[in-house]
Amino acid sequence: MMNDWSGLPATYSDVLRRAMDSLFRTFENFSEGTFIVDADARVVWINKRYAARFGFADPQQAIGRDCEAVIPNSLMREVVMTGKPILLDILETDREPLVVTRLPLKDDAGKTVGAVGFALFDEMKALTPLFSHYSRVQQELIATRQSLAQARRAKYTFASFVGTGAASLEVKRQARRAAQVDSPVLLLGETGTGKELLAHAIHGASSRSTKPLVTVNVAAIPDALLEVEFFGAAAGAYTGADRKGRVGKFELADGGTLFLDEIGDMPLPLQGKLLRVLQDREFEPLGSNRIVRADVRIIAATSADLPALVAAGRFRPDLFYRLNVLTIHAPPLRERQTDIEALAYTILEDLSTQVRGGHFELQDDALRLLCAYNWPGNVRELRNTLERAVMLSDSERIDARALAPFIGPVRGQIAFDASIPAQPATANLSDEAQPQQWADAMAAFEKRFIDEALRACDGRVTEAAARIGMGRATLYKKIAAYGIEV
Repeated sequence: MMNDWSGLPATYSDVLRRAMDSLFRTFENFSEGTFIVDADARVVWINKRYAARFGFADPQQAIGRDCEAVIPNSLMREVVMTGKPILLDILETDREPLVVTRLPLKDDAGKTVGAVGFALFDEMKALTPLFSHYSRVQQELIATRQSLAQARRAKYTFASFVGTGAASLEVKRQARRAAQVDSPVLLLGETGTGKELLAHAIHGASSRSTKPLVTVNVAAIPDALLEVEFFGAAAGAYTGADRKGRVGKFELADGGTLFLDEIGDMPLPLQGKLLRVLQDREFEPLGSNRIVRADVRIIAATSADLPALVAAGRFRPDLFYRLNVLTIHAPPLRERQTDIEALAYTILEDLSTQVRGGHFELQDDALRLLCAYNWPGNVRELRNTLERAVMLSDSERIDARALAPFIGPVRGQIAFDASIPAQPATANLSDEAQPQQWADAMAAFEKRFIDEALRACDGRVTEAAARIGMGRATLYKKIAAYGIEV
């Protein structure tokens, strides 16, 4: 069947003219008011309903007047001057407010020659569902931003680093000095010695404390994703990328502090890119030509022997020197024996609010046992030991017998004789136990710690990782390394 084209207008411009005329008439008929101004914002036309609302019985009386003289609070002059529309606004009047739309009128050359305004509603209740939804979304956005800002603030202060021994006081002295300057800080020490706590405290006492503290656990993120994690990515930069792109941790930390935990695990290719960012203070997100400038203070931490990694070619010497400006060594717990009692009671106070609200006390033999042990897992192991003892103890007074099963039979026997004073664990170990290497003791503790965490979570790796504060990827690596069955 052939189409009948005989009814079409002669030109497409006529169709456009009729469409515009029809659209205007539709708005004029269904809106509460319509008026038009010229390039000087003087009224050239106003419909009868709108004129009557503002005290003009005859619309002709308003023609030629400035728009503000006809409609107080009118923004039509702004539309004419800027050439930009105001699509949705509330116009306050001496009666009820009006919801209005204002559009510029332009000639064929694109010059603004006037503006037209429509008063869409004279009852705000017509937009109540829209305003309610907008208000709810705004409140949720504000709450989310506040929560995120809170999460990116320092959680610990120098008071959180419990201890009054010489080693502890020296660490806090160095950390307070580091907080007063803006140079990179390198925190070295065994796992569980409080490096993250010190990073939070330094940020919280610095001039950047009101800005974000962003943490990246290098060991917990697959190597392939680290660059995106650091620098972000443009939309569609790689398969599976977010349609809106991704903001990297450097950009998120702008003005604040970026804490790089376990930096010794960073792959060599990324070390070079990190060094360049530290020097130039700018970078390009993956797949983007956009230059991002970031004013970020770096605090790095590692339990690895960085000089040894540099010597082995696994860590760039230039990056090491760039980070190794202010170096703080977090001492192991075996070098802080005078702090063990204070640490133990601080942990017990925290556990008492989490477990069953009791008031737990350590008997003298329990304290001697804690001081005699070598603590290869440091404060983290101390907390784990006390938490297990609290959960299984029938009494709020914890003695050495309650702790012994979680520390070890050889060391546990030391504290049962009240005549033996507290002293370093090495003085109480048998000759057979002394030759054990530190790395072997640490590995044995870590394997036992991970195995118990997995059993407590019925083998659920993700849950166990969250429970012990370890990245899931890191936990999987350690499970494979130790041959732990899941």
